[in-house]
Amino acid sequence: VTEGQHLQLMAITKEQSGSYECIASNDISSPDVRIVQVTVNYPPFISKARGTGTRVGQKGILQCEASAVPRADFEWYKEDRRLFSGLNGVKIENQGKQSTLVFFNVSEQDYGNYTCVAMNTMGMTNASIIHLCPGAIHDVNGAAAVTRCSGYLFLSVVLLHLLKI
Repeated sequence: VTEGQHLQLMAITKEQSGSYECIASNDISSPDVRIVQVTVNYPPFISKARGTGTRVGQKGILQCEASAVPRADFEWYKEDRRLFSGLNGVKIENQGKQSTLVFFNVSEQDYGNYTCVAMNTMGMTNASIIHLCPGAIHDVNGAAAVTRCSGYLFLSVVLLHLLKI
C-alpha cells in the first residue's frame, strides 16, 4: 500500500467481513499481491433463547446464543436480580457465542421469568425466557401458572404413597 491509497467501504455490513485481496501492478515488474483481513464490529444479536421444561428435583437448562464482534459477554437475571455462577444452585457456562444457565436441582422457586443479557463494546441486547415445569400453561402476558407444577409434585407423592399401601 502506497501512501495516500486506500479503499473506503461505505455502509459496511457484518456480512462483508472477510479477506480482501489487493493487487498492484505496472509495466515494470510482476504484480504485488496483499491480503487484508476486514473485521466488522457489531453489537450482539440474540439468535436463540430457549429453555427446557423441567420437573422439580431434576436438572434444568436455559440457553442463550448471541452473534457479536467483539464476542459478547453474558449476564443472567431472574426477575430483576442478577444471577452468579455457583450461588443458589445455578451454574453459568459461557462458551463462545453461547451461554447456558444450569439448575442442578430444580425447585418451585426456580420457575419464573429469566433474562439473558448479551453485551459488548458496540452495544447490548436481551431476551426473556420463561422457565416452566412440563405441562405448565402461561397467559398472554407471560405469567406462568405454576400451580400445575405443584399438582404434579402432589400427584407424584400421592401415587407413591398409594403404591406402598
